[in-house]
Amino acid sequence: MDILLISLGPVAIIAAFIWTRDKYEREPLGRLMLALLAGILIILPAAGAESLLSAAGESLEGIYETAWRAFAVAGLTEEVLKYLALFLLIWKSPEFNDKYDGIVYATFISLGFAGLENLLYVLQEGYATGIVRAFTAVPAHAIFGIIMGFYFGLAKFYPRKRQSMKLKALFFPVLLHGIYDFILMTGIDWLWFAFLGFLVLLYYTGIRYMRNLADQSFFKTDYDLLNEKFSKNDSNP
Repeated sequence: MDILLISLGPVAIIAAFIWTRDKYEREPLGRLMLALLAGILIILPAAGAESLLSAAGESLEGIYETAWRAFAVAGLTEEVLKYLALFLLIWKSPEFNDKYDGIVYATFISLGFAGLENLLYVLQEGYATGIVRAFTAVPAHAIFGIIMGFYFGLAKFYPRKRQSMKLKALFFPVLLHGIYDFILMTGIDWLWFAFLGFLVLLYYTGIRYMRNLADQSFFKTDYDLLNEKFSKNDSNP
């Protein structure tokens, strides 16, 4: 029970936060569960692709080998699969009717992936690893999802910029994921300071992107008008 709590607790907390921030028109729980499941299922193809790419980079050495593992083996593989899952799940869905929905679904897919990955790490390496990852790897996966969903949502509702937004929805998560893993894989002590700064930047970016699209919600005006109506009724018994 403790293993599940440490492994999946951070996933549940972040998922609840993302869902409650979608306050103007929340997504159905059934489809959100599908998004989590999609994230879990891509673990298997990700493992297969990472194995092949690792073998392809065996001739590399030093910093080049580290960069290959960080950006190609981990970043590219995982984020491409998350992107494909996101596209297949919601691009043509009638539930995808607001820009912020891109963030919700992309983050839930990322959290499904992060949850199973975290559980496997905790089973192998123990509770201490789970505690560290609760503040690093799990939120990082969520933020990669937020950034992917941000541009994916813009791609859906701005047809003239669709191709560039789709490209950004994949490029930036791959880049940030690669940087995250690269810093950790180098094993250079002083880079831990860079890692902490990078984490702060990720947190800040994720929150800012969420606020940006939440404030642009197509349903915000109706929600505000409804709240104003209830407020007036409460003040005039």
